[in-house]
Amino acid sequence: MITTDRLRLRPLTDADTDWWVRLHADEEVNRFVGGYTREQAEVRLREIQQQWTRRGHGLCAVELRSTGEAVGRCGLNWWEQFGETEIGWTFARSHWGQGYATEAARAVLAWGFGSLGLQRITAMIHHGNTASSAVARRLGFTPLREDTVLDRPCTVYALGRDGSAARPRP
Repeated sequence: MITTDRLRLRPLTDADTDWWVRLHADEEVNRFVGGYTREQAEVRLREIQQQWTRRGHGLCAVELRSTGEAVGRCGLNWWEQFGETEIGWTFARSHWGQGYATEAARAVLAWGFGSLGLQRITAMIHHGNTASSAVARRLGFTPLREDTVLDRPCTVYALGRDGSAARPRP
């Protein structure tokens, strides 16, 4: 579990299925990350749990410490096809503009670079997602390359453990 002044991050479980579907049901929330049926959510949550088991990290539910309300998700995701660990965040629209994404992501980065010893973390942000691009830049990420993720063009941002812009793989 990761905590900040306002937030608690915990690994996602099967018990989060209905919440996951509701979070992604909002068209403004899912326009960059997609929506889920209950069956798709069950599969995705199993994949996340397997990643926790295999790699020691994965996506987390982000809850308000004051109330326990789940307001979003943030965490690390391993992309086998890129050989990269990505940080990602998605928050319920009612909680946008309160700094939760930056706060949660900052804590996840500290955990990834510190406890996990990662050397580089990427953030894959679909074109047009200006809010997430702003969060990435606020955290010190810089553009690394253009790529395609989930059949959509994106900019891959990167941050090295030392806080520098990470270089592409040779």
